[in-house]
Amino acid sequence: MAKLIIEAEEDVGYLLQEVLLKRYSILVDGEETMPANVVERAVDLHALRVIGSSGYQKCVNYLWRGWLVQDDDDPSRFVDYKEKTSTSYWVHFDPDRLRVPMYQNTVQIAFSVIYLALYTGAINSINPSGDLDIVEGLLYVFTFGFICDEVAKLWKVGRWYLGFWNIYNSTLYALLAVSFVTRMIALGHPIGDERRFRFNVLSYNFLAFSAPMFWTRLLLFLDGFRFFGAMLVVLKVMMRESLIFFLLLLVVLVGFLQAFVGLDQVDNNLGATKFILKAMANAIMGSPEFDGFDGFAPPFGLILYYIFNFIIVVILLNILIALYNSAYEDITDNAIDEYMALFSQKTMQFVRAPDENVFIAPFNLIELFCLVLPFEWWMPAPAYARLNDYVMGFLYTPLLLVTAYLETRTARVVSWNRRRGEADEDTVEEWEQLGESERAAGREGVDFEADGWAKRVLESRPNVVANAALVEVRELREEVAELKRMIEGIRGRG
Repeated sequence: MAKLIIEAEEDVGYLLQEVLLKRYSILVDGEETMPANVVERAVDLHALRVIGSSGYQKCVNYLWRGWLVQDDDDPSRFVDYKEKTSTSYWVHFDPDRLRVPMYQNTVQIAFSVIYLALYTGAINSINPSGDLDIVEGLLYVFTFGFICDEVAKLWKVGRWYLGFWNIYNSTLYALLAVSFVTRMIALGHPIGDERRFRFNVLSYNFLAFSAPMFWTRLLLFLDGFRFFGAMLVVLKVMMRESLIFFLLLLVVLVGFLQAFVGLDQVDNNLGATKFILKAMANAIMGSPEFDGFDGFAPPFGLILYYIFNFIIVVILLNILIALYNSAYEDITDNAIDEYMALFSQKTMQFVRAPDENVFIAPFNLIELFCLVLPFEWWMPAPAYARLNDYVMGFLYTPLLLVTAYLETRTARVVSWNRRRGEADEDTVEEWEQLGESERAAGREGVDFEADGWAKRVLESRPNVVANAALVEVRELREEVAELKRMIEGIRGRG
């Protein structure tokens, strides 16, 4: 029903602002719920049928491009971007345009690449003395900025903000935080102290341990491509399905561990506990060790270990493979819808927590320590807003120079589409461009008669007047007449 309502609405402005983006509350047990709009609710419920509708995707596309922006007076409302058709360059040189999800995503990608470069420089330049160089210092500053950004968004959005990548990034930041703390502990000891060396090595071990997570983190920014977006959804679903496997595995592990420990303590000696844990872990990873169980409470230890391997390798691992196959088939069958849902979720992450002043991490540290703490609590709101605009304009000048140029070009396209009576996002096809160039040269445009297109269209046009059987009878009559002429020609020559 929701999809039918969206598809049936012809007034685009009413559909976008009143149907899809206007927040409503409902009564549950006599109490009002938190206001939410259709776009947010469809993303939260993973309603693929609603997300895949053309009106919904048009709304998400407008939000992504910044053609629909949050109202300055009421951030819960969305209004049309007034300067969408303005071709003035300096009109688009506005720090408020940094709220556009497309631009925020671009800046985040740039900062993530810089973040990875800092990590590569830090891990490849070990300081045996334990001192912090400028590369490591910037790495930890970036990390602190990302942590503050995650906490702020979680505070504003709530539990709906939590997702696979948020937990993944939080784990990475936790490892780097432990590395930084151990480095500070090392610096607290004098040079030459054995404890300074030990904590310094431990700090670098945590730093090196996080390298796979650093590089895998780049997949977060490849979800804009349809193939990678669908595969990331498959990966997320597989991780969720793995919870069933690990729950079964935990029950089996506890039971067999208790059995092995019980066999080991018959002689009041628990010396084989480490060996048991290692052997069970190797069995899970597909490399069981049977030799060590020959003298382990024979014959019970070896028989029990065979049973354990059979349950793990033959039953549980095949269950895990079946769960993965099921998840892969479910996602790939709806790859396009899953990609659109992922893209919609990514867009809503930028607009769901309205922020009047967009300071992308690690620039959020400048906002926190240079603007919020010293000025926000006493400065009048208009003056504080102007101060933020000046700071953002200075920090993001390279980006604003590019975005203003791109929006100027987009404004020309939108103006041209409106003059033709087309939608704002309509693209001009090649044959339309050819027609415009022909008319600009003083000719009548594309001549389909001279090019032979009209004749080819007439030949391929279906006959909707005559019956199909009648058409075939006529063709058969023509073929019989041709055959008759051929026979008469052969007879005449004979």
